[in-house]
This record gives sequence, structure tokens and C-alpha cells, in this order.
Amino acid sequence: MSATIWGAKQRLFAVGRFSAMTAGGMVMDWQPMTFKKIESHTRYALVSDQGRTVLRADSRASASGLIRKVRLIPADYPWLTWSWKVSNTLEKGDVRKKSGDDYAARIYVTFSENPDDLSFFERTKIAAIKLIYGEAPPTAALAYVWGNHAAAGSIHPNPYTNRVQMIVIESGSDHVDQWRRAQRNIVEDFRLAFGSIPPPISGIAVMTDTDNTGESVTAWYGDIALTGPH
Repeated sequence: MSATIWGAKQRLFAVGRFSAMTAGGMVMDWQPMTFKKIESHTRYALVSDQGRTVLRADSRASASGLIRKVRLIPADYPWLTWSWKVSNTLEKGDVRKKSGDDYAARIYVTFSENPDDLSFFERTKIAAIKLIYGEAPPTAALAYVWGNHAAAGSIHPNPYTNRVQMIVIESGSDHVDQWRRAQRNIVEDFRLAFGSIPPPISGIAVMTDTDNTGESVTAWYGDIALTGPH
């Protein structure tokens, strides 16, 4: 699952090739992403859906994710492609508020910026979040989300830290229970969100969470890939 596949016109890094895994088996190459202050965790499992294996996330007033740690140069793999499906949106979800910082589905791209390049204020904020949650946020990250009220295509700073920028891919319930495919240029998105060239990619994570809103949702994630020019 970790091989880089070279094609005639592009190279592909299979971040999450769930379709090649076994339903009911282990999610290979991915690690749990949990938070010390949140005891109830989202449950992740490989399941069969329409004849292929996908990753299912069940969240009941819970929060946790799965992360695939990598070390890649964004310019080599600028395109992130994935598919996802959700059972419902979160009524109280609101990208602008801490109380609404929950998403039926989200995919993180984290970047390994040098902490010395951050301002004192940014380092202090990160330390405060780590004190509260027991987990430091990435020094920079893009989070592609299936939201509710915010407009698709809009970009918002995470209510806990502006080092995480939220990009709304799907919004509302028009496409609930439907597989949706997305592709984003992470180099362009990083420039739009942070105004600079992205540092190396340190990880890709999936996260379905409902701990702030107390709601329930099920999400399904299809294969996730990074591609770039040969």
C-alpha cells in the first residue's frame, strides 16, 4: 500500500488504497489519532460497499481519526484525490465556532513546518491547545470538510488555531447517501490559505467527529491518492 506507482503521464502515491484491503480486516499503514481529553472515540472499520472495500467511520458524540504519516514534497504530488459519502450532515456544525467544530467527514493534509518559523504567539497558542487536548495541532494543515452551513469552496481558519485552514468541499444535505469524488491541488490551496509555498507533507488523516455537537453520523471514505507529473 505504500508504493509509489509511476505511470506514463503521472506518478501516484496510494495514500489509502482501501479497495485493495479486506473488509473486516486491519487498515494497513494507518495509525489512530486520538485526543487525551476526549474519551469517546469514533469507530473505523473496513467494510464492503457496492462491491468494493471502503473505510467506514461511525461517530456518536465522539472524536478520533486515522493518520497515514508520510514525507513528501508537495510539488511532486500536488493533486489530492478521494471519494466519500455521509449518512447525514450535522445540524449544529459550524466552521466558525468551537462549539460547531465537527464534520461528517474531513481529510487533513498536514505539513512539517519548522516551529522556529512560527511567531511567539503562534507557538503559545499551539502549546495551549496541547495543554487542553493532550495533542498539539500540526504547525500547518489543510482540512477538506463536508460541512453544513458554510458555502462550498469557502476557506475558514479553524476556530482553535489559524494554522489549520478549513476548505469546504461539500455543504448541506443535497448529496447525502451519495458517493462524491473530489480532487484538489494542495499547492494552490496552501497558497490561498496561508499565502506561501507549502513545506513538506507530513501526513494525511481522515476524521469524522461529533464531540462538540453531540450528534451522530456515519461516513464512508474511498481510496485516497496523491498524484503529480512524471
